[in-house]
Amino acid sequence: MTEPRSDSAVPAFWQALGLPGLVDAHVHFMPPRLMSAVWAYFDDAGPLIGTEWPIRYRDSEEERLAFLRGLGVRAFTALAYPHRPGMAEPLNDWGAEFAARVPECLQTATFYPEPGAAGYVRRALESGARVFKVHLQVGGFDPRAKELDEVWGVLAEAGVPALVHAGSGPVANGFTGPGPFAGVLARHPRLNAIIAHLGAPEFDGFFALADRYAGVRLDTTMTFTRFAGGLGAFPEALLPRLRDLGLEGRILLGTDFPNIPYEYAHQLEALAALGLGDDWLRAVCWDAAAGLFGL
Repeated sequence: MTEPRSDSAVPAFWQALGLPGLVDAHVHFMPPRLMSAVWAYFDDAGPLIGTEWPIRYRDSEEERLAFLRGLGVRAFTALAYPHRPGMAEPLNDWGAEFAARVPECLQTATFYPEPGAAGYVRRALESGARVFKVHLQVGGFDPRAKELDEVWGVLAEAGVPALVHAGSGPVANGFTGPGPFAGVLARHPRLNAIIAHLGAPEFDGFFALADRYAGVRLDTTMTFTRFAGGLGAFPEALLPRLRDLGLEGRILLGTDFPNIPYEYAHQLEALAALGLGDDWLRAVCWDAAAGLFGL
């Protein structure tokens, strides 16, 4: 498989694999004011970033949508997340409205450990939410918090996945790493979860959770690229397991668009360079997410 070395080469990449396009499980669209605040935090290399992180695709919402469509990204998330109480439900309302006007968007919701969380999660599910974003690093909360136990149960019962930034990259806090989220899975073993960034930098620990729980998947976001960004290097010893999980439909393409400091194509280039085979690339770039989200 020829590695796409520029964004203009992306359509040829998925066409050569015989795919109808790409599914990107890790894309950020947010209300404009929140997106601007996130970009300002990256510009300042804030404490949760820890390094210079220039954002390549700082364009208008319409330009970003047109760009993804031009690449052939047929479905994507709109990951927004709260960092304090009271933010989640308005973000869910915005996410529902965004998905209603952007047919490629998988309606995305979120939550925070606060009274009433289970109620607004149920309402988001009723409105059509297909994935929930949970950011333990930015949110700074314990996923085992009592306010969330019912939430995890509701999601497990519904079969709707949570895409969880649970790894300690780029900067750790007391609730990142595999331990806290392992506690959630022990109580809710049927939960569908997508671990962002392949669990970086605690790859081994999160792969062990995937071995233990059939509902645990991982996304590729920023891994194997030339920009480490505090995420750490993927252990070579885990490559056979990465291949197996990918062929099982449990590794999903993720990019972190638009908040990346390199071309979108570089994530695909990095995955193709692993040499895990065209079947693996087809599973990661389309089949896994298509099966999970019923595309």
